[in-house]
Amino acid sequence: MIDWAQVAQMLASPLMQRAMLVALIVGAAAPVVGTFLVQRRMALMGDGIGHVALTGVALGWLVGSWAGLVPQDSLALPGAVVAAVVGSVVIELVRERGRTSGDLALALMFYGGIAGGVLLIKVAGGTNANLVSYLFGSISTVSSADLAWTVALAVLILVVGVGLRHALFAVSQDEEFARASGLPVRVLSMVVATLAALTVTVAMRVVGALLVSALMIVPVAIAQIVARSFSRTMLLASGVGAGVSIVGLVLTYWQDIPPGATIVVLAIVLYAAVAVLHPVLRRPVPAGDPHPDLVDDLLIVDDVQDEPVCLPDVTDKTPRTGKATLTSG
Repeated sequence: MIDWAQVAQMLASPLMQRAMLVALIVGAAAPVVGTFLVQRRMALMGDGIGHVALTGVALGWLVGSWAGLVPQDSLALPGAVVAAVVGSVVIELVRERGRTSGDLALALMFYGGIAGGVLLIKVAGGTNANLVSYLFGSISTVSSADLAWTVALAVLILVVGVGLRHALFAVSQDEEFARASGLPVRVLSMVVATLAALTVTVAMRVVGALLVSALMIVPVAIAQIVARSFSRTMLLASGVGAGVSIVGLVLTYWQDIPPGATIVVLAIVLYAAVAVLHPVLRRPVPAGDPHPDLVDDLLIVDDVQDEPVCLPDVTDKTPRTGKATLTSG
């Protein structure tokens, strides 16, 4: 049976209150950006940025050490934000110019970031153990200052990501079509890269740099099985991310297990369950009837031009498969 006294004690703990707020808002924000990365076929971008952010953490330690700040890692999160944004912009520029493939650019950032972090933390007088909480997450040690930073950045991510979702979807889906439609493709691509960088830095304290991509991508993979429109995928993925983050955090309160790994394992288990059960439980759509999600998409007018969005005919007689096709909605 549930011991409600212990539940009340957990909810009354200031430490758990901060941790649950961070888990809720980061879990909701990370998949929003992950939805764009999946559309751009850059699902592993979070890994590369996460390792670059470690260099920023170490730079924050170094500056804090030179300035005599207490605690010494007071500038770790601001340093991570700066390094992650710079790294994401570099990745985007390399990908855009085509001189180096996107996956190679990510690999360079991946290895260079973690090597730079280990080197700089030594120069700052710290040890590799100081990077552990950023590598694997340490949500249970979130301070009030961390909470303020995290909430502010996560709210910014949600506002920009949701507010610009139609334009960002167009750029993520087909850059040439977006450019022909008059969209500022380069600016919007940089917005996606910057949002990814900010997401990585806020999610580092929840699941750690090594697992940050999982919180961004796995909820999207779950949502894509169920939803067929882009907006519904984003909404469902955000809910899944928030849900598994809260459940994982609560489990770590009762059991001595790492929260970051628990959250990711829960998300992957949920993905496996949905992938197995959805084809069995879903209601078949009669031949010739458009999927409800696609009907909703037909009613949406593009935000960036006066003409309605031209979508393909959804009333074809081709039998449906289990594969999901996302459309802007």
